[in-house]
Amino acid sequence: MKRIVSVSLGSSSRNHSVVARIGDEEFLIERIGTDGSYEKAVNLIRELDGKIDAFGMGGISLYIYGKNNRRYILKSALPILKEAKKTPMADGSGLKNTLERHVVRFLKEELGIPLEEMTVLMVCGMERLGMAETFSQMGCKTIYGDIMFVLGIPLAIRSLSGLHRVAAALMPIVRRLPLKLLYPSGQNQDINTPKFEKYFNEADIIAGDYLYIKKYMPLSLDGKIIVTNTVTPKDVEILRERGAKLLVTSTPELEGRSFGTNVMEALASVLIGKRPEDITPNEYQEVLDQGFFRHRVVYF
Repeated sequence: MKRIVSVSLGSSSRNHSVVARIGDEEFLIERIGTDGSYEKAVNLIRELDGKIDAFGMGGISLYIYGKNNRRYILKSALPILKEAKKTPMADGSGLKNTLERHVVRFLKEELGIPLEEMTVLMVCGMERLGMAETFSQMGCKTIYGDIMFVLGIPLAIRSLSGLHRVAAALMPIVRRLPLKLLYPSGQNQDINTPKFEKYFNEADIIAGDYLYIKKYMPLSLDGKIIVTNTVTPKDVEILRERGAKLLVTSTPELEGRSFGTNVMEALASVLIGKRPEDITPNEYQEVLDQGFFRHRVVYF
């Protein structure tokens, strides 16, 4: 049996383990949170390095992409990456660029959602540039919340060109900041403090990283479409209770949970037989076409 382990800086309360069959082979897929502790994450990677088939890097991304596929490396991810000396490690950014463009087209082509009539709140466009660009290309009015959700400054970006300008200006600085200033980690992943409600209310679709959505979403999500990933059964119930209309995750449901793209990229790398950094977009697309990576759809 192949084994995939996502070592996450996130909360251990979101841990999950599942055995999935793909073709004739079984895969043990696990997510292990370290509650924000780099020390625990590093020790776990050292313990498993060379003994499993692929790591996922959870709770943090190694790469953030800008215009024309320019790649920025987040400094806070490097201590985790360097500990995987034998086993490949995936942060999800490569698969994300293919998978999350596809999920936007899926909304229109398979679910019949008239995207050209919709307003989208993209909580962090730089972190999911493929999704951000595709919503814009499909004719959506898109609000990019990067400055709000990452830096806490109530300033919306209302064009893709504006997002690209902000990325070019800020990423050389932002990529050097510690993780705790950029992303909910550890027990902070379980805290909801409603904020920026004006922009949630303006949107028909709320899209992007679920932990950013969860951190600031209002008590009412009446009629909203949520496009995200990495949701637990508890997360789904919270969305139901707050009145969301539809949940679509880019990654599939595996025994009640949608794993992060880092896990799916690690799995894809094993299926393809290459290290994540060596895989092309066409190779990712070939894996997606096999059907296992289908999007999850939940109508409330």
